[in-house]
Amino acid sequence: MPANCSDNVRHFLVCSVCERRFPDDGLLLDCPEAHAPGLLRTEYHAATFAPDDQATGAFRYHRWLPVRRMIRHAGRTVIYRSERLGAALGVKDLRIAFNGYWPERNASLITGSFKELEAATVLGRIPDNFGTLVVASAGNTAAAFAELCSRLDVPAVIVVPDGALTRLHSQTPYTDAVRVIAVEQGEYADAIALAEMLAQQPGFHAEGGTRNVGRRDGLGTVMLAAWEELQALPATYVQAIGSGAGAIAAHEAAVRLRRIHGDDVRQPRLVLAQNADFAPVHEAWHTGRLPWNAADADDSDDCASARRAFAPELTNRRPPYEVIGGLRAALVESRGDVIVADARSAQAAMNAFLELEGIDIEPPAGVALAALREALRTGRVDPEGTILLNVTGGGRARYARDHRLELNRPAFTVPRDAVRSANRAAEIAAQITEHRAATTAP
Repeated sequence: MPANCSDNVRHFLVCSVCERRFPDDGLLLDCPEAHAPGLLRTEYHAATFAPDDQATGAFRYHRWLPVRRMIRHAGRTVIYRSERLGAALGVKDLRIAFNGYWPERNASLITGSFKELEAATVLGRIPDNFGTLVVASAGNTAAAFAELCSRLDVPAVIVVPDGALTRLHSQTPYTDAVRVIAVEQGEYADAIALAEMLAQQPGFHAEGGTRNVGRRDGLGTVMLAAWEELQALPATYVQAIGSGAGAIAAHEAAVRLRRIHGDDVRQPRLVLAQNADFAPVHEAWHTGRLPWNAADADDSDDCASARRAFAPELTNRRPPYEVIGGLRAALVESRGDVIVADARSAQAAMNAFLELEGIDIEPPAGVALAALREALRTGRVDPEGTILLNVTGGGRARYARDHRLELNRPAFTVPRDAVRSANRAAEIAAQITEHRAATTAP
């Protein structure tokens, strides 16, 4: 099990709307006050940025993480300066934030995605014996949580569209602590809907996505790693987004660093990327119109667009855009931009990264690199300033070559038309609870 963290009570949660402060119980996702929706954020007692050289992975930043325990052998982001890709793009100082598996650079995120950062921090935040964690994912988050929950024996239900099952490979099969549920012919929105129904069952708790401060601050360690390497913030931060949790996290981490180092440290400009075939945040930012509805209606055009998307991991239909403290606020405060990339340019970017840098990258990172290339071509990003490109996933093909992997099959497969059924959710929850009791009985 994870080791106890000596700094586990050194933060509070603060509501972005009413500024009310709360102690952190490890599960709180929303302010209980009746007001407009807003994200909770963390307020740390640590007044300086002080990495812990005795801690491993992202937990070297535990003084700025909302955790009560540290997880051993956790990975972290690797920051390095790219000479060849930077030269090809015409960028004076291109820094890569590599999140994945790349032994030659000591990159050890074995599921090939920065989602391991958020999974480790969420699991470091939750209380003991809390029940069963419910996670919805389009693929990468599922792989990260399934791997770590299995390793730590944390009860979890992972809900994915069936097309994401190919992501769930591991060296050893997941333990009985992890139950994977696949939605037949589903998309990410269907996985979210079923996860929400399951989280309403007794003993089951929603992981919370972007609302979870553990997730955001775990992803924010990308920016902390960049500061540690550069002793400065980049002028531009580039990342592909679905929900935008990583972008909000990077912005929040930069704000925290500026508070302690002074206003002469400039806030990085967020340049965010989406699939050309599915770009709700791009549309909202550039038109002012929200191309989604809170009722989560089954829009056939929207579903078809999501299925055409080059990077399905980026197809969140309800991103936290207008919520106070959310994505729109981060874009406004950072003078940001949102750019789209089509499948052809994203694939070309993936090929170029492999050729120039020597490691495979995931489709979302290909979308980000293609968007950066377009932004430089059109003058929307200054090539003279330091640019931090978040390669949110890479090395998965390399990991598959280096290790023998097994495909983990789902415990349940649910028809798409049943994902909003309270009765079906109750049946699944009961079976999972019975299974857990049987497998943990002395």
